[in-house]
Amino acid sequence: MKTRATPINPKNRFQSIVTDRECDDGWYQDPADEACPDSLATEVTEEQARSIISRNRSPDIPFDQSINPYRGCEHACIYCFARPTHAYWDMSPGLDFETRLIAKPNAADQLRRELDKPGYRVSPIALGINTDAYQPIEKQREITRDILKVLVEYRHPVSIITKGALILRDLDLLSELAGQGLCTASVSLTTLDNSLKRQMEPRTAAPATRLKIIRELAAAGVPTGIIIGPVIPFINDHEIEAILEAGAGAGAERASWIMLRLPLELDELFQDWLQRHFPQRAEHVMSRIRDLRGGKSYQSRWGERMTGKGPYADLVRQRFNRKARSLGLGGHEAEPMRRDLFRRPGGEQMQLI
Repeated sequence: MKTRATPINPKNRFQSIVTDRECDDGWYQDPADEACPDSLATEVTEEQARSIISRNRSPDIPFDQSINPYRGCEHACIYCFARPTHAYWDMSPGLDFETRLIAKPNAADQLRRELDKPGYRVSPIALGINTDAYQPIEKQREITRDILKVLVEYRHPVSIITKGALILRDLDLLSELAGQGLCTASVSLTTLDNSLKRQMEPRTAAPATRLKIIRELAAAGVPTGIIIGPVIPFINDHEIEAILEAGAGAGAERASWIMLRLPLELDELFQDWLQRHFPQRAEHVMSRIRDLRGGKSYQSRWGERMTGKGPYADLVRQRFNRKARSLGLGGHEAEPMRRDLFRRPGGEQMQLI
């Protein structure tokens, strides 16, 4: 599938009956047959969200509130830990996750309602964590921009992680928030190799463009960091030092890393991708991943799921820390964002009206 990370749609874990269509039986396939396209257009349906702020209590995640304007992600990163969530909507974590998206057009209005509740307690909102808030359909939908407008209005702190150049469209809002100590951004920088980028995360911004994003965010006064996420053994792990150097040179202030995670259906999808693109080293990659996860493809234990454990995990940590220190890059979190500026534009008594 051109510009898609995977051509397969494995069943999700809730399906009891599975139907597959085989385009090519090995004998003949008409290249003009539209039943077997070489790519698929993105389909978007709409959902009227009943709530928009998600909350978590995971001790190894540095935020407790997040907003996801979309379900599914057109960026199509093969390693995305969020792919299995598409099963909750009776869709496959495979090609469906990349091509059948759900937008939340009432997100900004719902956010206002939740921020206006008398019992709301201010805590930084992480924007676009499960799926990228700046994926391509945001250009037309502008749901993320509408959310940012609300956060500016309420003077609410927000952090953003993205691979999308569209974030630069919103520099006016982000710089306004950052000027009040209310915004940070992180750019996911997984490789400097354009060929690997196209295979691994086909619809994301190119490596050079992501460095441009860092430069322009930093120039606008937005505290910006990089995330090497994920580190994939024998695929991009050799780039750790080069990525840190490039990020620091572009103006990043901090850096962090995450080891590849393969929960649920993602295990099958990633292994299929390995066999398609790196068949000679596929078993070597998976062997190292299992070493990191106690003999399994994935281990969900808090404190270990983001890094794995064992000699290889220790080596990655040491390499990363040594290089980051030499470049003056801080840890994962930026300076704490302000919470004392929060206001309700309608006034604190508006709920009584």
